[in-house]
Amino acid sequence: MKRRLFFNKTTTALMGLGLTTSSFSKTTNKKIKEPVKVCATLDQEKVFFYAEVIEEKIKVVHITDTHLFKDDERGIPYQAYSKRMANAYHQTTHFQTRLETNPEEAFEQALVFAKEVHADVITLIGDIFSFPSEAAIEWVQSKLKETGIPYIYTAGNHDWHYEGMEGTLESLRDTWIEKRLLPLYQGNHPLMAAYEIKGVRFLAIDNSTYQINEAQLAFFIAQVNSGIPLVLLVHIPMYAPGKKISFGCGNPNWGAATDGNFKLERRPKWPESGHTQTTLDFHKNVFNAPNLLGIFAGHVHRNSIEMIKGKPQIVADDNASGGYLDINFLPMDEQDKKLIL
Repeated sequence: MKRRLFFNKTTTALMGLGLTTSSFSKTTNKKIKEPVKVCATLDQEKVFFYAEVIEEKIKVVHITDTHLFKDDERGIPYQAYSKRMANAYHQTTHFQTRLETNPEEAFEQALVFAKEVHADVITLIGDIFSFPSEAAIEWVQSKLKETGIPYIYTAGNHDWHYEGMEGTLESLRDTWIEKRLLPLYQGNHPLMAAYEIKGVRFLAIDNSTYQINEAQLAFFIAQVNSGIPLVLLVHIPMYAPGKKISFGCGNPNWGAATDGNFKLERRPKWPESGHTQTTLDFHKNVFNAPNLLGIFAGHVHRNSIEMIKGKPQIVADDNASGGYLDINFLPMDEQDKKLIL
């Protein structure tokens, strides 16, 4: 069975459930029909989300773009494809202290923080790896196990990319998810999964090719129809007016004419036709979802917040330079309800 067909078949089997297995707590009974009102604040790496539908505090440590390059003799046959990215992040500058650091040190510091604050979940949202190194993947698995904290993983565009290797973005993603990344999904579907945490459903949807497929769109619509409070986790930020092409999921300007890095990254050029209609429909459905609390992303190595139709999207700084987000979902106090509701 071809890998592409394997993922599609598994997706179809799971679609009827509306939930891709892994749950950290029971589903809430509260169903949202009217657009949820959210208050979101950002203070450097600290994020506070307030909404009436949040029933108890949820602490999330959000990590993206670590770009680990650890490798061993198993990676020797792939050095022609991994060389550039293996050298890209050997030494970095911490975004706050301006002292020298490196991806391994930054990742471990983020995990130490997660343990100190008793995080409910660690979200690993893409480009944790600079290429699919077996040594790096095994190291991350061991470090996560040591924390004892549940985690959610979805891939970024570098996690599965050996630069210069032949194949479409979709086929290369499927190949290296199956060969290397699959254990990180903990039995869940690699391209879409839902996780219940204290009455809020976290959706990890892989948009690491910049595009969304039909099964992912159908999955998201089913989650919206559930009426359960949702948080969307994607590697590549959803397009927002005024942002660069790197905010590329649903960007009307995305395509061959704006692809300036395909030669550097030695990958197929983005399509001349731009986004598929399915990807554009996904963008529309995301920002029309009444039960969506917000979106968390990475990819651009810079912290930001965008408001689209009242939905906050928060993008994390790169973990390679020490960045991560300390996210707090909190019930709304009575005094604040009077201001917001």
